[in-house]
Amino acid sequence: MLKTRGRKRAGLLVAGATTMTLIFAGAAPTVVQAASSPTVSTTTNVIIPEPPISSIDPSQWGAGLLLDQGSLFEGLAGYNKQNQAVPAIASHWTVTDGGRVWTFYLRHDAKWSNGQPVTAEDFYYAWMRMASPQDSTAALWAGVMQYVENAWTYKAGGCKASQVGLKVVNPYELQVTLSAPHNIIGELPIAGSMPLYPPDVEAHPSDWFMPQYFVGDGPYVVKSFIPNGDITLTRNHDYVGSVGNVQNITIVPDSTVPVEDYMSNKFDVAPVTSTSDYQYIMTHPQLKAQLHSSPEASVTYLEWDKSPFASPLDNVLVRQAIAMAIDRAPIVNNVMDGMVGPATTMGYPGWPTSPYEHSLPYNVVQAQKLLAKAGYPDGKGIPTLYLYSQTQAVNAQSVSTAEAIQEELKQTLNINFQIEPLATTLYTEVTWDGIVHGIKPGYNIGSGGADWADPSTLELQSDTYLTEPGTLGPQSYRMHAYDNWYTPTYDPTEVALWGNPANPKEGLTFAEMAPIQRSVESDIAYLNSWLAKQPAAYRSLLTQPGSQTDQQQWNAYVAAWKAATTPTAKHAAWVSAWEFAGNYSGADGSANVGLQGQVYEDKHQSKDVYLINMWNTESEAANPQQGIRLAADITNTLMNEGYVVPLYYTKVFYLEKPWLHGAQVDMWAWSNFYQMQNLNIQ
Repeated sequence: MLKTRGRKRAGLLVAGATTMTLIFAGAAPTVVQAASSPTVSTTTNVIIPEPPISSIDPSQWGAGLLLDQGSLFEGLAGYNKQNQAVPAIASHWTVTDGGRVWTFYLRHDAKWSNGQPVTAEDFYYAWMRMASPQDSTAALWAGVMQYVENAWTYKAGGCKASQVGLKVVNPYELQVTLSAPHNIIGELPIAGSMPLYPPDVEAHPSDWFMPQYFVGDGPYVVKSFIPNGDITLTRNHDYVGSVGNVQNITIVPDSTVPVEDYMSNKFDVAPVTSTSDYQYIMTHPQLKAQLHSSPEASVTYLEWDKSPFASPLDNVLVRQAIAMAIDRAPIVNNVMDGMVGPATTMGYPGWPTSPYEHSLPYNVVQAQKLLAKAGYPDGKGIPTLYLYSQTQAVNAQSVSTAEAIQEELKQTLNINFQIEPLATTLYTEVTWDGIVHGIKPGYNIGSGGADWADPSTLELQSDTYLTEPGTLGPQSYRMHAYDNWYTPTYDPTEVALWGNPANPKEGLTFAEMAPIQRSVESDIAYLNSWLAKQPAAYRSLLTQPGSQTDQQQWNAYVAAWKAATTPTAKHAAWVSAWEFAGNYSGADGSANVGLQGQVYEDKHQSKDVYLINMWNTESEAANPQQGIRLAADITNTLMNEGYVVPLYYTKVFYLEKPWLHGAQVDMWAWSNFYQMQNLNIQ
């Protein structure tokens, strides 16, 4: 069957969007005299500001992640100083069954802070706790369990624990069976994949992480903990691994004036959260010498806004001209005051895909020639286009970036853009969802990030055109999707043929089921024929062992309909069968495509969309190097056809005392301090 076009993780997307606000918001600092900063420290304690932390339970997606990853807990893999996933508790692993079965072999010397060995049972316990139907708050999507066979079914109460794809082979060997081939190495260092010490959690299920009970396997343990207040960490002397010489770390709630607090020695490291702070630091040599920066896995880019309405942007030459007419230097240096780096790829120097990506070059003369070739010399005939951004209150730099692009394109191509700041919900839909009602032809100032290293995030969300169906391709195809899949509750074409699911009196007789049955038979025959023509490697990924065929799924819907004994149950079963076969709207910006829509897509989508979908599917199961090349293929296609224009990558700036070394900011769309085992006092 066809590959399901799943939506991106909401948590991942929101985190990436929020980052820009955190980095660049802030008022001008009050000038204070810097306290003396010795080059050698006599303290063994380091004070670090972080967002308020309410819990350090690894199953909770929140600020606790800043401590869970590489500070209080260590997983099968962990991050090195270059943010690469490397073996940690696992000494090595093997992969079999085409990428579905992963076997991890644990080190025998890893210990909990009470001296007990870290075993495979501890990982099994923690991961199954994440998936437990009794734990409704656990973020199952934020860890390796999201890919484990039957984990989601178990959490929904649909199968037994024994059917979940986890198996403790022996105390130092854990076997993980995935629902489909996937490279899970990037998931292993994140909080949701950490182990727990079962006796500790069982004895104190609601507060096991409090200092008097806490047992961890990372370089530090909890000495004191006030939810949303101060937290003190102290060295875990049973930890076996590389760690600096810092004995105690005090985590304090972050500040609205971090640079001032740093200068008055309230913090030993501090994020630089505003351009005014940055400019102040750059003009004061003592502070400038303590300034550090690192890239974040986040890129701001110009994205075609997926409007279904006809416009000159349907012509690839027009999109290419616009992409080639944008000069990033004024945006980086003037709009962003040098706090970002120019991006000609969907990444930063050092991002895995960057060496293999190539966007359209900045060339105004060539851009003007392309525009003339498209039939719009000097922009004549192009109506006013739209440029969407976040609001001034949410992200002033988003508006400023839009204004800079508006000015550049008016000067170079004589194209007029009208800037439309969008409220947060609508901006989110335009940036990451499908075809949004009322959006007119133009572009959007998008921001793409990643919460962890994974094959699906290498494109840094430049591939959002594929998260929803019908968004990329000929205008007639997009308009069909808009009119039939996004705007009405149910596809009017199917309603006319099969009946209306909103009518509770329909679907009660087989005569009302028969039209759907005939369509399904035709669709399945088409899709099976399509599948047989695909390359063998692609075909094998689309037909996973143990997964139900379309025919088997349809048979189950028919059986459920026949088994229903009341009109209400009969109608509900008919609606489920209808939605499997037909298309319906989820909400503004999303659509659910059934068998009918899949057939339409394959008959009308462009070759490029087909190739991108194929590469995307292959990348899920690819080895790291193959995944990088496939992600680059996807991004190159989007950039060179003018759908995506990278503008700048985010730099994270922070101050660090001269006597302190090894502070590290989380590049995965958080920009706060983590990996505290790397801290050293000179």
